[in-house]
Amino acid sequence: MPRDLNPGPVADRVATLNARYRHHSATAVLELALKDADLGEVALVSSFGAESVVLLHLVSVIAPETPVLFIDTRMLFPETLDYQRELAEKLHLCDIRTIRANPARLDFEDPDGTLHQFNTDACCGLRKVEPLERALAGFDGWITGRKRYQGATRQEVEFFEAEGDTRIKVNPLAHWGREDLEDYIVNNRLPRHPLVAKGYPSIGCAPCTSPVKPGEDPRAGRWRGSQKTECGIHFIDGKPVRIKQENAA
Repeated sequence: MPRDLNPGPVADRVATLNARYRHHSATAVLELALKDADLGEVALVSSFGAESVVLLHLVSVIAPETPVLFIDTRMLFPETLDYQRELAEKLHLCDIRTIRANPARLDFEDPDGTLHQFNTDACCGLRKVEPLERALAGFDGWITGRKRYQGATRQEVEFFEAEGDTRIKVNPLAHWGREDLEDYIVNNRLPRHPLVAKGYPSIGCAPCTSPVKPGEDPRAGRWRGSQKTECGIHFIDGKPVRIKQENAA
């Protein structure tokens, strides 16, 4: 649960944290920030996707007791579910919490599992955004794997971001590139998501994820053919966090 203190407005705490850790490495951000009173109690939110193993491994080494929230939309690739079980065992993650949609809401709003075909935002809201919001209610912040190199929508990601006046998002790998991730995986002999070798550099739900061609944006296979670029968990009040004007000040 959140600590019994009033650490001040989220925006002020984010500014303080970004200034404090501006020149630190990803490891230092995790090691120090996880104990920082300006951050509070946090959980790691992981999709167990293509690059998730790096952050999961870092957290397992630095603070293995950190709660790991895994959103099972019930539309994930079977390979993702297998990979999640493999990493949980290999990395000795001791507090994984599987988050799912409310069954009654699911039965009412998407009884035949076709909502994604005509309203992807509503589907993501039902299966991902709402369940995660409930799960994060007891935390002051959460750790994500967002990185600047992942495309135009994430080019200005900082180590710390304000999620409205509610929570702080921590992006320890914000400044890492694909080569950094590759080196880390190889050097630590970490298992890869089996779909990566099949052309999936970014992996979400099976119906809405397709392979990516060489030279394409790594997230081009997510909701291909639409203007959608984020599932919604990185939106605030329905607005994408990537809009610069809303991140200023």
